[in-house]
Amino acid sequence: MHLADDARHDRLPLRRAGRTGLDLPVVTLGLWQNFGDATPYADQRALVLAAVDAGVLHLDLANNYGPPPGAAEESVGRLLATDLRPYRDELLIATKAGYRQWPGPYGEFGSRKYLLASLDQSLRRLGTDHVDVFYSHRFEPSTPLEETIGALRTAVESGRARYAGISSYSARRTREALAVAEGMGLPLALHQPSYSMLNRWVEEPDADAGGSSLLDVAGDAGLGVVAFSPLAQGMLTRKYLGGVPADSRAARGGPLRAEYLSEENLDRIRALDAVASGRGQTLAQLAIAWVLRDPRVTSVALGARTPEQLAENLAAVHGPALTDAELAAIDAHAGDAGINLWASRSSDL
Repeated sequence: MHLADDARHDRLPLRRAGRTGLDLPVVTLGLWQNFGDATPYADQRALVLAAVDAGVLHLDLANNYGPPPGAAEESVGRLLATDLRPYRDELLIATKAGYRQWPGPYGEFGSRKYLLASLDQSLRRLGTDHVDVFYSHRFEPSTPLEETIGALRTAVESGRARYAGISSYSARRTREALAVAEGMGLPLALHQPSYSMLNRWVEEPDADAGGSSLLDVAGDAGLGVVAFSPLAQGMLTRKYLGGVPADSRAARGGPLRAEYLSEENLDRIRALDAVASGRGQTLAQLAIAWVLRDPRVTSVALGARTPEQLAENLAAVHGPALTDAELAAIDAHAGDAGINLWASRSSDL
């Protein structure tokens, strides 16, 4: 049985999630990658326990994380039944539903049947009677928002979730979801969008939202923001500057597509790496610090393969603040690199 570090609650700064009562550590452990059956459970256990000891008390899951779908939740459930059992109420456990989890017409999207059935399955895998946050993982235009948001309300009112959130909704769709939720008496707590120096869509004015960006809408509404993929699926590291390593995500044929590593994008990454080096940081540390520069961002969701990699990235939190000159240098190279996997399936709809 693991004995958690006594200083875990002093390791990371906290930020208030919008107008909720939640204080989140500025780093969240994302379990999208490295928590499938191909990764030994001992390695998964070591990473999660190292994260908790470091103050990363927010574990971010989804029903389809694995592979196979559900595998990540099963691993966390195993930990909650053993090493993490004494600490359950110190942790913030989040899960989502929206993408495909099982075959047939009720295994994805935004229907009440799917969302609540998926939540019940997640709770069984996690071995707990509630999650702390339940998200609609994607905007889905063929289902009325009243039904999708109504399912989130049921999840909260039934005690199966403490808070409700949405993920990858555009500024316009976020406003619509907030209006529906308010009409139902459901306070939405969190929004989870992708955001990085190579994927800045959350900053862009949305004409359908009166010219406001998603960050503007979230800030005005009091939504906490948990930014995922701040390292652009590993592109904002030094891993790919000398080619594609055989054991990398790009080589394995996963969501990081080889075409994303174009010479144009690699030139951007090299220039950003130079900024990081000038600050005495790794490129990954710079990428994390940059996303956290905006006070509307509550936390960044980081994946990692090893405790050592996680510790290196967590050092970004304690680095020097970005100067105006550094921000200008970053702006000269950071921009849309065409890597937003979630645009056509949610945020552009």
